[in-house]
Amino acid sequence: MKTTYIIGIAVIAIIIGAVAAYAYLSAPESISITASGATFPQPFLAETIAEYSLIKSNVQINYQGGGSGKGVTDLTNKIVDFACSDAPLSSSQRAAAPNVVHIPETIGAITIAYNIPNIGTGLKLTGPIIADIFLGKITMWDDPVITAINPDLTLPHKAITVINRSDGSGTTNWFTKYLSSVSDTWKSQVGANSTVQWPVGIGQSGNSGVAGTVTSTEYSIGYIELAYTLEHNIPVAAIKNPAGSYIIPTLASTTAAAKALPSPLPSGSDSWENISILNTSGTDAYPIATPTYMLVYKDLSVIPEMTKEKATAIVQYIWYVVHDGQQLGNKLQYATLPSNLVEINETTLKSITFNGETIPTH
Repeated sequence: MKTTYIIGIAVIAIIIGAVAAYAYLSAPESISITASGATFPQPFLAETIAEYSLIKSNVQINYQGGGSGKGVTDLTNKIVDFACSDAPLSSSQRAAAPNVVHIPETIGAITIAYNIPNIGTGLKLTGPIIADIFLGKITMWDDPVITAINPDLTLPHKAITVINRSDGSGTTNWFTKYLSSVSDTWKSQVGANSTVQWPVGIGQSGNSGVAGTVTSTEYSIGYIELAYTLEHNIPVAAIKNPAGSYIIPTLASTTAAAKALPSPLPSGSDSWENISILNTSGTDAYPIATPTYMLVYKDLSVIPEMTKEKATAIVQYIWYVVHDGQQLGNKLQYATLPSNLVEINETTLKSITFNGETIPTH
């Protein structure tokens, strides 16, 4: 009896060991993906990465912000697997990183956020006023041009502290494009780019850096992606749009702006430099909204140490972002991609290869 018992225990141990060995051998290999770039979509990306890890537990995605400029540089130098940028690649950037495709991932709003004690969200501002504040021409919160359009508010006789971005930033690119569209002085003296020579202000890195500084600095103003103002509970301005309406940045007003995307849109392999939803004509559209982009090489084998398994994981994660992942953006006030953008993204993702071999998208 004792011998039989011992044999039984041994058999069970062998079976358990075999099952464990099989599970170990059949478990999917761990895959690590690195990416960097824009802080504008980073809250949205963080949500998609967290949710995707529940679907594909063997895929670890490490996204570092640092600004659109850093993302483009890192991708050009092939030290990340993909990058994100709010500003589409310029012709010179496309030449430096040939065969990179654009994949619009979401659409967000750039807010004008401020810290004025006892003044909540809804301070009315116009494009020319915002430009003059960032030019240093309007320096006090109770300047007559601001009080004239805010008769119900008692604005303080306090100096405005301007907070801007010090890093290469796609948010800066679109904000300065907006200022150039509403102010000839801004357009001629400063212009639009991912980095500019700011006439006044304190520079901070990333949307989170600007948000933190506005939060801690009374009487300050800065430009910040909407999700960060929600996270830090920072008041934001209602900005006058071309229809004459003062619009607060929300999911609805960003979505209204997204409806103005031009048609036809470029393919993923083409230039997106001229695609803009700034200052659209819709009555309810927020005037400073923009798509933001994931950037990836069309043939992923150009990235050192890339494998087919890793390339597949990258493409399938991006497929998730532009499909099921879209619902995660709404609670952060990012607008869902319209169907025509999704269709373009599907075509682009299906064109991505590894050593010329097609990659399954999902």
